[in-house]
Amino acid sequence: MMSRTAAWAMASALLLAVGCASTDPEQPRAANAGNQCFFAGNVSGVASVDPRTVNVRVGGDVYRLDMMSSCRNVNWSNRTTLVSRSGPSICTGSGLGTTLVTRGISGQQRCQVQTITLLTPEQVQALRPSERP
Repeated sequence: MMSRTAAWAMASALLLAVGCASTDPEQPRAANAGNQCFFAGNVSGVASVDPRTVNVRVGGDVYRLDMMSSCRNVNWSNRTTLVSRSGPSICTGSGLGTTLVTRGISGQQRCQVQTITLLTPEQVQALRPSERP
């Protein structure tokens, strides 16, 4: 027989899985309809704008990640990944709970994300080539 706590945990996990489910593997459904979300594993490029700003490419979209503090030497060749405490999807808005992790010659660096913004096509066009992931 399952305990009440185990039953609540299982029900919560099921609701979370259903709420995050999507028919399009490139674009998970956001918990808030105003947010755009992507799966961390679909990031295909990274470009550092400055020590506190990183752009990532997901499919045809570019997202700007504003860090809480300086995050140096971020680039795709340093095996950069995103990790979210809330699961595999990452949504625009507050980046709290999202960490950018790089693994370079000097070891692992973990940078806390403050905000995540989907750039418009015009904003992407205005980026310098070095800022485009």
